[in-house]
Amino acid sequence: MSVFEKLRKAMQDHNVDAYIAQMADDCTFVRHQTGQIMNRDEIAAMLTKMLAPGGATFGEPRCIYENDDILVVHAINEYPDGTREAVLGAYSLKDGKVTRVETGATPL
Repeated sequence: MSVFEKLRKAMQDHNVDAYIAQMADDCTFVRHQTGQIMNRDEIAAMLTKMLAPGGATFGEPRCIYENDDILVVHAINEYPDGTREAVLGAYSLKDGKVTRVETGATPL
């Protein structure tokens, strides 16, 4: 199963542990809103809030491209405050694990 499919299934199942299991121990995430760099534990905390009841609604993600080095994903997300964004995520991969995630978003 591809990294994309594992991440997509984890999001569909609201399974933070399965999602985080795809990340290397030193994985980082760059928040598009602030540029803040988050570590794996901070990513898990953010996902726990986002996937909780009343959290964000994630549209069906589309895999734009995936190989052994990179995964590019696009989705439309809706947030509890009523805002929507088109989000493009670039996932750096190494040895089948995510090592870095950067997102860019366009408000809709």
